[in-house]
Amino acid sequence: MDALTPIEGRRLLLQTELDAAKTSKERNKLGQFATPSELASDVLAYAQLLLPPDEPIRFLDPGIGTGSFYAALLRHFPEERIEAATGYEVDPHYGKPARALWEDYPLDLKLGDFTQVVPPADNTRYNLIICNPPYVRHHHMDKTEKARLLAATQAACGVPMAGLAGLYCYFLGLSHAWMAPDGVAGWLIPSEFMDVNYGVPIKQYLLNQVELLRIHRFDPRELQFGDALVSSAVVWFRNRKPDREHKVEFSYGGTLAAPTTSRLVTASALNGAEKWTGLAADGVRAVSQGLRLADFFSIKRGLATGDNSFFIMTRADIAARGLSQELFKPILPGPRHLETDIIEAEADGMPKLARQQFMLDCRLPEDEVKTRYPTLWAYLQTGKPKVAETYLCSRRTPWYAQENRPPAPFICTYMGRNLAKREKPFRFILNRSQATAANVYLLLYPKPILEAALQRCPELGRKIWEFLDQIDAATLLGEGRVYGGGLYKMEPKELANVPADAIAKLLPGVDDKSAAQGEMRLQKAV
Repeated sequence: MDALTPIEGRRLLLQTELDAAKTSKERNKLGQFATPSELASDVLAYAQLLLPPDEPIRFLDPGIGTGSFYAALLRHFPEERIEAATGYEVDPHYGKPARALWEDYPLDLKLGDFTQVVPPADNTRYNLIICNPPYVRHHHMDKTEKARLLAATQAACGVPMAGLAGLYCYFLGLSHAWMAPDGVAGWLIPSEFMDVNYGVPIKQYLLNQVELLRIHRFDPRELQFGDALVSSAVVWFRNRKPDREHKVEFSYGGTLAAPTTSRLVTASALNGAEKWTGLAADGVRAVSQGLRLADFFSIKRGLATGDNSFFIMTRADIAARGLSQELFKPILPGPRHLETDIIEAEADGMPKLARQQFMLDCRLPEDEVKTRYPTLWAYLQTGKPKVAETYLCSRRTPWYAQENRPPAPFICTYMGRNLAKREKPFRFILNRSQATAANVYLLLYPKPILEAALQRCPELGRKIWEFLDQIDAATLLGEGRVYGGGLYKMEPKELANVPADAIAKLLPGVDDKSAAQGEMRLQKAV
């Protein structure tokens, strides 16, 4: 890293002082994660390569904070070349001290909400926009605010954002109206937009409204922000209409200047790529026409009880409270307490596990519970109002009833880390018991063709599980998503998309040609 200037040293001390005056919860809610000096320097050094060497710089940071990117701008661009520099900061806690810090510098630091400011006239727009926008999740924005942002962003960039988009998506779209023709933008944002549904409009904008230049994704195990478990990327684009065959650089790991791996992909090929996170290493994957897990399984998230500590108990807990065992059903413990990947059943269907757990599941109305099960009624009263008024419970009738999630014979963990002792962050479980599972798991329910085969040949279950367990890590990670710190997640639709031609070969009576075509002739198998 280049040596810190005196002003950057003072800014870092100020940043530390201001951050300490807020709780991490407060800063998380407002999406306030300061850009480290080294990363800011890496970004501005790369910006130098994208602009003509003698072009005057008009710099804008729509979420400037204390000015990490501006400080880096001064380190990498001569002062006489900077024609204008503007920053917006909505939080006076950071904005006022930052304005005082930079009072002797030609930075126009405005205290206000960038999303509500009218864009400038054409001749005063900016040719270098660099920003680490606030990472505020959609559920922290009310409906009125979302509606305003949706309308304003579509007017600015021509693309309607998704309802689940975070605030950073709106910042990026709104900035389009601030960019000079051929201007360059570099956005430090969560890399999840490349894989999730709400990121589709962002990708449409990058492919159709501007010339996407490069996306560099940092190694998720190397957190860029010490207080945010988010995998980060820097997205570079130029404000000009794209050539469909222009090439986009996808890089991964290391730094912008020295990535671990890099690959060029044509913009036209990106239109057919559902997920972008693996492009630096693997390029655009061919779309398989074969079978997927969705052809054999209905995949659902496990039970979300609303409050596990209230609804899930051990046998000893149930007895100590004087509750009736008949009101409970077995439920598997969490993955870290599950020491085996094959769960055998006792004679009564209970899982043969050292740690046996049970979930309260009663659908009787409360007055009937009071008459028939007075101890349960008394226990339920202890859950009012705290548990009964949680989001999930308040939407159920009665509030203590659970979702319908029968035991599934095949289970996959919903999230995990790529630990050294385990090659894959996801585990597949063969469940021969009558225990259901919570939402830390994905439940795989066989569809009719597979269900019929399993009934005729029970030993087929282990072969199916062996196939699932042997799916290579790259395939699973290619469908799932990754967050900061190397945390991987897999949603039902993502797991359903995993190739599964090999399962067809295990089923007697399935036409091989149909597997090649991605279809199954059900009448031949059932």
